[in-house]
Amino acid sequence: MPPAKRTQFDPARFLEAAGVKHRVIQVATDHVFFSQGGSANSIFFLESGRAKLTVVSKRGKEATVRLFFPGDFIGEESLAGQSEVHTATATAVVPCHAQVFDRKEMLKLLHEHEFSNIFLKFVLLRGIRTQEDLVDQLFNNSEKRLARTLLIMAGLGKTGEMQSIIPPITQEALADLIGTTRSRVSFFMNRFRRLGYVTYNGRIHVHRSLLDVLLHDRLPGHESETPDVADPEEVPKKVAKKKP
Repeated sequence: MPPAKRTQFDPARFLEAAGVKHRVIQVATDHVFFSQGGSANSIFFLESGRAKLTVVSKRGKEATVRLFFPGDFIGEESLAGQSEVHTATATAVVPCHAQVFDRKEMLKLLHEHEFSNIFLKFVLLRGIRTQEDLVDQLFNNSEKRLARTLLIMAGLGKTGEMQSIIPPITQEALADLIGTTRSRVSFFMNRFRRLGYVTYNGRIHVHRSLLDVLLHDRLPGHESETPDVADPEEVPKKVAKKKP
């Protein structure tokens, strides 16, 4: 007999059944869940949409450090109790639907065996994904970072089938997520479309063949084509040879 299917744990339903006070919110694109320096008194559970976590340095430079997807907790670091304020800003990349739980009640619930186990698993998986994001930023060029971001937004690696259509997102937002310019995103998106990795007509359709971009250092025809936009990550500097 085939093994029985395991029921997927739903943190939001568990919290609701446990009587944890909560409220449902909708966050519009570019609106914030919380701001850097703001009071860390709530935990968010993202039910739909996409969000990002950004940090602004003292010099005013902003960097995206994490992406959020349905099923993620946002602001869980405040449960550590090391700071009463948020050290980063969480912003909706596309319209989001989330549940908000009180920090103090969440701390009490962590003593529940079932929830503490699933929450620990979530924290560990978050740490692994954060490490993967760091490796992606350090070692991959902007082309591969864009491919990885599109695949993640399509749900690759999540349980269930990968969704072909990703939520509506602008090229400016994609550029911000991968740390590059809109012109580079436009160039690479056009290349992906020519190669059949993506199609878009108002919405972006991501195909599994886009994985080829991550599995290979270069796209087909990459060396034979001259990029429309000079990309310092793609064009190595030539060292002039001295004549004898």
